[in-house]
This record gives sequence, structure tokens and C-alpha cells, in this order.
Amino acid sequence: MERELLETFEAAKKAADAAAGEDDSPEADRCLDALRRLRAIRVNTDVLVSTQVGKRLRHLTKHPHSGIQAVATDLFGYWKKVVLEETGKKNGSSENERSSDSSGKIEKARPVKIERNSSSSSMKDEKRDVDVRGQRPDSVKVEKTASNGSKAQPVKVERVSKEVSRTPDTKKTASVLTGPPKLTSLVKCNDATRDKIRELLAEAFSKVPGETSNDDREEVRNILDQVDACDPFRVAVTVESALFEKLGRSTGAQKAKYRSIMFNLRADNNTDFRRRVLIGQVRPERLPDISPEEMASDARKQENKQIKAKALFDCERGGAPKATTDQFKCGRCGQRKTTYYQLQTRSADEPMTTFVTCVNCNNHWKFC
Repeated sequence: MERELLETFEAAKKAADAAAGEDDSPEADRCLDALRRLRAIRVNTDVLVSTQVGKRLRHLTKHPHSGIQAVATDLFGYWKKVVLEETGKKNGSSENERSSDSSGKIEKARPVKIERNSSSSSMKDEKRDVDVRGQRPDSVKVEKTASNGSKAQPVKVERVSKEVSRTPDTKKTASVLTGPPKLTSLVKCNDATRDKIRELLAEAFSKVPGETSNDDREEVRNILDQVDACDPFRVAVTVESALFEKLGRSTGAQKAKYRSIMFNLRADNNTDFRRRVLIGQVRPERLPDISPEEMASDARKQENKQIKAKALFDCERGGAPKATTDQFKCGRCGQRKTTYYQLQTRSADEPMTTFVTCVNCNNHWKFC
């Protein structure tokens, strides 16, 4: 089981690293398939502790690909539930053993009947029943009998039992781990050019909550809480610092790269890209090396995909027409089932070149 678990997890991690942030890619599909196979494997606490796959899975729960992030989060929660259930069963069995030991000791107590005789009267007193919890009854019935054997009126003596009220142990609520507090103003670095870039980035990121709430797509509106929890000022400073560290100054050799990134982050029709940067789906460290295709909005990516599919279809449809004939004989198999087409490969006064393909053995040849 451990070997299968490790091999499947390694396959999922390798595919996730190759998938990066692309929404539709074969690597992302392979990663999702591997994570679903991990979900189907029956594991226990010992296997998870020995393989340490739970700790390594945390990295995939923050993957830029939304599908991989969701499936990895679900798998992490399932493994956590398995560990908690097994731990609870062990604790429950130990408590049952302790309770059985204590109940065995208490069962030894038997009801005690106490009788007191005197010269004038005999007191038949106190039949005390001790229950399994060792508690005394709240009242004791005392009967006094006369010497001639006639019973006197019974006297009921109330005994107030001391109840020890046990307040349940109050569980200390774990303090919710929150990130650093939001910045109230932009952090500047005393460089006019860099500070200007930070201001433009902060202005762009500050528009994301409003754009998310007004988006027509339900899956985008569902992450509004995650967007509101982000700090646009802090993200703007982080992005500018990452660009400066990797590309240098915006007025240097990487000016075109700076302009491309800033244009896509501030464009009115590219809300998807700046939202992904704000919530961390696109890490600031990746921005210096990001491609134009990754910076495109979701609508633009869909258009590019349709354009590529149409171009591929036109390319396949626009091939040279082929004709079938039995005028040519294949030199390999001797059959006369062939297809051919002609192209003008030389000057206009030269004859056309004929390309022949054998239908039987797929042999190719040409002649003029």
C-alpha cells in the first residue's frame, strides 16, 4: 500500500509541477486523475505517518490551477479526517478500559442492612443501597418497632446529599490564525519611479473586489470572501519588489517586459489576470517570466483556443487534393491501388511533379 501511495503521489506532484497555472493542459488532467486515485486508496494513520505524503500534499493545496487546488484540498481533508477518527477510537477504547476497571471495583459493594437492638426497642434501620456509581440515596427510611413487636409509625429522615457539581472542562478555543494586518497606506521606497509603479499596481488591485462582486460568472462571485481578505497595498509592494529584483529598473533593458506586465494588470478588460495575482494563484515571483498567453483573460484564452482550432481545421482541409488511379504500379508490393497529386515545384515552363502513394503499403515516390 505504501509503495502504491508513494508512486501515485509522485506522479501527481510531477504532473502538477508541469501543469503550472494553465487551465486546460494534459499535465493538469494527469494530476487530477492521480489525485482521484489517491482518494480511492484506503489509508490509515500509520501509512500516512511513514510516507509523510500528508505534509507534502499541502503544497498542492496552494497550486495556481484551481481544479488541482480544489481536489488536493478535498484529499487533504479526507486524510485528516481518517487520522482524527483513528485517534478518537484509540482514546475511546482506553477510556472504556478505565471505566470498566472502575465499575468492576464498585460492583464489589453490596447493599448493607443495619439493625440495632435495644432493651426497650429494636431499631430496624438503614438499608442502604449503593448504586454502581457509589452515590448514597437522598433519603433513608427508618422504622422503629416496639418491644411487643408492634410496629410504630415509620419516620422518614431526609438526608441531603452533597452533589459535587463538575463543570465541564472548557476547551480553549484555538485562536484563528490570520495573516498580517492590512496596510492602511502604501509602503514607499524613496525612489520616484518605483513608487509610481507601486501606486499604479495598488490602484489596479483595489478595483478587484468591486469587479468580482459585479462579475456575471457565479464561480467568480463565490470567491469574493477570499478577494476581500487580500491586501492590495501589500500585494502591490510584493509584485513591484519581485519585478525589480528579477528585471532591474523599469527604464532599463527590460522596459518592454515591464510595460507588458503593467498593461495586462491595469487593463479594464483583463480583470481575471489581476484577480489571480491578488489572491495568489499567480505568484509574484513568476511574473518576470510569465508568457503573454498566461496573462490573457479567460475570455481571451477561449478566443485563442477557438482560433487555433479553426486554423488547424483550415490547414488540414487545405491540403492538396488527391486522386485515385491504377496507372501506377508500386515498386514495393506490386499493387496498382495508388493515389497521387501534382505540384509545380520547378519553373513554369517545366512539367509538374507527380507525388504517388501506394494505398496497400503506403510507399511514396515521385516523378516528373
